[in-house]
Amino acid sequence: MTEQNPRVVCIGEVQLELTRGADGTFAPACAGDGFNAAIYLARAGLDVGFATAVGDDPYSDSIMALASAEGLAGNLILRVPGRLPALCIIERGRSGERVSRVWADSAPARELFELPDWMRIAESLVSARLIYFSGITLSLYSNNGLGRLFAALEVARQHGAKVAFDGNFRPSGWKGNLARTRTVFMEALKRVDIALPTFDDEAVLWGDPSPESTVARLQAFGVGEIVVKNGPSSALVAAPGALQFVPVPEILAPVDPTAAGDGFNAGYLAARLLGSEPEQAASAAHRLAADVLRHPGALLPRSAAAIH
Repeated sequence: MTEQNPRVVCIGEVQLELTRGADGTFAPACAGDGFNAAIYLARAGLDVGFATAVGDDPYSDSIMALASAEGLAGNLILRVPGRLPALCIIERGRSGERVSRVWADSAPARELFELPDWMRIAESLVSARLIYFSGITLSLYSNNGLGRLFAALEVARQHGAKVAFDGNFRPSGWKGNLARTRTVFMEALKRVDIALPTFDDEAVLWGDPSPESTVARLQAFGVGEIVVKNGPSSALVAAPGALQFVPVPEILAPVDPTAAGDGFNAGYLAARLLGSEPEQAASAAHRLAADVLRHPGALLPRSAAAIH
């Protein structure tokens, strides 16, 4: 792992995830939407760091070990003595649906921009080429933490960084407060260059009737590059001078939908950073998302994880 500030910085939380199997035993893993995307970006050969905070316990050690094994820069993961990471337990409901229960209110990741070393994170953003975070990331922070994040994003953009945002909306993370959610998202969107929303989320949060209306709303905030994930069939790409639906190459029955959107986002951003045009990048994103859908869990086996 490099100790220099990485060129791509993803921000978010890593949870300890326990999934109950059919036999009643639990399989442990580390999970988080920004963390998943960071790993897939690193697997594409990019210099990536993940900005978060964990404790000093053995479970936090396992998070650090996974980040190191995946080539993520570890100098942006703050360690907080006496604290524990968030815990998520996943089971199957009566109809086979995925049911998750999360214990996270005291997790140190939620204080990332209020910890004593928060300026280390801010400085890494200023020197980054690309900064990525999601709506779930925003739900973690207090208003004070959000203010510091937004200020750092403004300085980073003045220094040439691009900001990418997935409006990943989970009502439980916002405790049902849609007014605050919309206010925070609007403040974030003023500082976003690349938006990667999912249409279903946008319809719930904003009442958008179509992917085209999502594009128009985001363009009104000044977002220059938009890719709307539009279910299993296509993505709508809006870039300067272009508006195009890019179809999914192959319709398939998912083994596990977990992190398919994270894989899509990473596939798109990696392709763009490596020189592809937006439409080509969307096709690459579809392929990586399809690979993720074919495997259980958030992270593909490394042998299957090459970004096309």
